[in-house]
Amino acid sequence: MRCRTCALPVAAGQPQCGACCIDVPPLDAAFAAVSYAYPWSQVVVEFKFQQRADWARSMALLMRSAPWVEPTLEAADLVVPMPLSRQRLQERGFNQALLLARVLAPGKTQAQLLLRIQDTPAQSTLSRAARLRNVQHAFAVDPLQHAVIQGKRVVLVDDVMTSGASLGAAARSVRQAGAAQVTGLVFARAEQGA
Repeated sequence: MRCRTCALPVAAGQPQCGACCIDVPPLDAAFAAVSYAYPWSQVVVEFKFQQRADWARSMALLMRSAPWVEPTLEAADLVVPMPLSRQRLQERGFNQALLLARVLAPGKTQAQLLLRIQDTPAQSTLSRAARLRNVQHAFAVDPLQHAVIQGKRVVLVDDVMTSGASLGAAARSVRQAGAAQVTGLVFARAEQGA
C-alpha cells in the first residue's frame, strides 16, 4: 500500500505515512490515473511540449476511470486547474491542467480562482527540498474570489505529481482562502513521491 498523500509505502491498513501524519499535508487526498513511468511519462511530455492538446480528452477519460475519481468530481463544488506563469503559457500555447479540467468537469471548472504569482524554474530540474522552496509562495487565490472558495470542496487538477510540492503549495493557498476540502487529481504520479 501507498500513502494516499505522498505515495510512499505504508503498512497495510494505514492511509498515510508517518511524515504525513505528523506534518499534516494540505491535500486531503490525491488521485492519479497512471504511474509516471514509461510509456505514460512520454505521453505527458508529448502532451505538454509537442503541442498535443488534442490528447486532453483521452487523458481525462483515463483520469475519470481511476478509483475514487468519479465520486470525488461529483462531490466537488469547484475544479481548479493549476495555473501556469504568463511566460510558460506563452511558450506552450496552452495550460495542460486547464484542458484536462475542462474535460473532467466543464460546469465546475474555475480557471481564474488560483493565480500563479511567481514565475519559478521548472520543478523537474530541482531536488525535492529545492522544489518545496521553489513554489512556497508561487500561488495565491485571487483576493476578489475568496467568497467563491469559502467552505467549498475543491479539486486541484494537474498533469503530473512528482514531489507534490506544487500541488501542496496551491492547496495551502486554497485552504487559506477558506476551502473546506482540497483534493489533488493528476494524470500521472511518481511512484516514490520523488
